[in-house]
Amino acid sequence: MKAAVVTFPGSNCDRDLAVAFERAGFQVSRVWHKDTSLPAGVDVVGVPGGFSFGDYLRCGAIAAQSPIAAAIRGHAGRGGYVLGICNGFQVLTEMQLLPGALMRNAGLKFICKTIGLQVATTDSAFTSGYAKGQQIAVPVAHHDGNYTIDADGLAALQAEDRVAFRYSQNPNGSAADIAGVLSANRRVLGMMPHPERVVDAKAGGTDGAALFASLMGGMALA
Repeated sequence: MKAAVVTFPGSNCDRDLAVAFERAGFQVSRVWHKDTSLPAGVDVVGVPGGFSFGDYLRCGAIAAQSPIAAAIRGHAGRGGYVLGICNGFQVLTEMQLLPGALMRNAGLKFICKTIGLQVATTDSAFTSGYAKGQQIAVPVAHHDGNYTIDADGLAALQAEDRVAFRYSQNPNGSAADIAGVLSANRRVLGMMPHPERVVDAKAGGTDGAALFASLMGGMALA
């Protein structure tokens, strides 16, 4: 399976994401934001965390207009998998590949700590390696992680079982404790916590490894 990890000016988790994909068995290509196409045969695109374009205007707003954005939209439109983490989640909402928006944290402070997550659904290639309701520990590092969506949009996410992860203790004011959401076809995942930072016990934990392993397995069966 092939993964592509996109780098924008200000990305700082792109190498971590590439390593997480590699550890799960993916062949990884690196893509610069000024590229206009993805490598041939890519199965999943990773949009990493960081501060793309310095979070100028709105987090992810400029990155969503980069030359590579059209290729990412096209990949998703063809049913390809996309994983956006932290700033990558913000980019995917700005691209309108996922509903809602990420607003300033309710406490108006940058949050950087390991936090408890609950696996809200296992009905996706990203989460099938977990048990529904499983509690995992994953780091967060964000200033604008307050997931916001209107009442109808929230009702649709919940009715369609598209909430992937919820915070055990909400750190940022996100609606319904949402930490990650899936697209309607369940092949695009955006999440604020950083699973790529917990794929190696020597680096602090392994609770994120199942996401990348289950993605590999789920894509192989698709």
